[in-house]
Amino acid sequence: MRGICKRFPGVVALDRVNLTVGRGEVVGLVGENGAGKSTLMNILGGVYSPDAGEILFDGRPVRLRSVTDATRLGIAFIHQELNLLDNLDVAGNVFLGREPFLGPLRLIRHRKIHADTEPWLRRLGLNVSTRTRVGDLSLAEKQMVEIARALSLNARLIIMDEPSSSLTVAETQRLLALVNELRNGGVSVIYISHRLAELDACADRVVVLRDGRNAGELSRSEMSHDRIVRLMVGREIRSFYVEPGGAPRPGFFRVRNVRSRRYPHQRVSFDAAAGEILGFAGLVGAGRSELARALIGLDAVEPAELWLDGRRLTVRNPREAIEQGIFLVPEDRRGEGLITAMSVGDNITLPSLRRLASFGWVRRGEERRQAREQVAALDIRTPDLRTPALHLSGGNQQKVVLAKWLALRPRVMILDEPTRGIDVGAKAEIYRLMRELAARGTVILMISSDMEEILHVSDRVAVMHEGAITGVLERADATEENILQLAMGRPVPAAKSPVAAASAG
Repeated sequence: MRGICKRFPGVVALDRVNLTVGRGEVVGLVGENGAGKSTLMNILGGVYSPDAGEILFDGRPVRLRSVTDATRLGIAFIHQELNLLDNLDVAGNVFLGREPFLGPLRLIRHRKIHADTEPWLRRLGLNVSTRTRVGDLSLAEKQMVEIARALSLNARLIIMDEPSSSLTVAETQRLLALVNELRNGGVSVIYISHRLAELDACADRVVVLRDGRNAGELSRSEMSHDRIVRLMVGREIRSFYVEPGGAPRPGFFRVRNVRSRRYPHQRVSFDAAAGEILGFAGLVGAGRSELARALIGLDAVEPAELWLDGRRLTVRNPREAIEQGIFLVPEDRRGEGLITAMSVGDNITLPSLRRLASFGWVRRGEERRQAREQVAALDIRTPDLRTPALHLSGGNQQKVVLAKWLALRPRVMILDEPTRGIDVGAKAEIYRLMRELAARGTVILMISSDMEEILHVSDRVAVMHEGAITGVLERADATEENILQLAMGRPVPAAKSPVAAASAG
């Protein structure tokens, strides 16, 4: 790709960007959210047309007017925001748009697409039936289906945009092994990730974008965490993780006998302290997201027994959770955390409309003031408050989801994969924000599949396996080995019972 330029209303997304990928080469593409990575890849994938510049494939100039053009050339794109149809089964999604037909009536050969999908699922270690409805899968399982679809194209160049953002350590290692297999088979890969350790494991070279321009390039021998970060943000990030503050107040938030619809036979109980970040770790399907949804009255078999600062709460639905100051930042920010067609300002103030209204009429001036305050406090990068949330980068979208709850002064904040697909600069900001909330006495329940995040951000770690908490680790005992042991249902000496450990503060 040579001299690629792309403009959107009010924004120069790409300014004369160059990118070269060799055959059988894995190139890491990194940059802060809004640096232009996804726009550049959308051009290569046929989603957008460039305003200027040229694309050469096998040395020949090509024009990619559509996704179909890119697919015909052998370019497959695994998008960060998944493009799956929830109403179809797994096999139907893998072969969507290229179904094999039978006879003049063009009947879909369902048996063939299920048979052809099965080997790709096994290769990825995804233990679900090809007939499972995609809407019934977790986000991590959906991500694996998206990867299976790209692999099934037998592409010559695969673009992977944050492919591991919802995967745990084991699934990520399987994915990285697959990337190395593809390289050895002559397939080229563009690997976009904010998890820099993954680039060290698979990339032959790293290309860095900043503010829509080429910021630099590092060979494998030159690659290091500090060098990549310096090129990405143009400065040193000295304090990436924020150390815990004072001693938390134990027993502030007590949870007893939570039962989710996915694991109705398991009753989950734990205690969390005011001012504490309690991390929740586990493998895909362990029940962490289901627990989070049950706590706010979604997908619960029955209302949970909750105490907040010694007072018994009744939470039968999300409205009652919000009224009690219990908020959830969901894993799927675009599908469940935002109304992407609405403006940034409207998304931020949506939960606050009752408080901003007098006699049923919203005070628009107050609404705009609140939105501006949150945009400034979280450094949300948007042309203005009227910009649709859809046009923001992933990191800024996540900040909008956080902003709408922060205006309501949370007492318990549940963060499900809070930094999924977010660059290092935005991660540092979110970690700082979490510590500031904790310092004010807010209980933070953080669900994360990023082992480094769990180990460095959490005050203590609750580990789940098949819908149950198998143990809670104090910060000093929270090692990768101990967490993985508990995640597989095996006890470790350092782990305490969830209630006893949490009550100990």
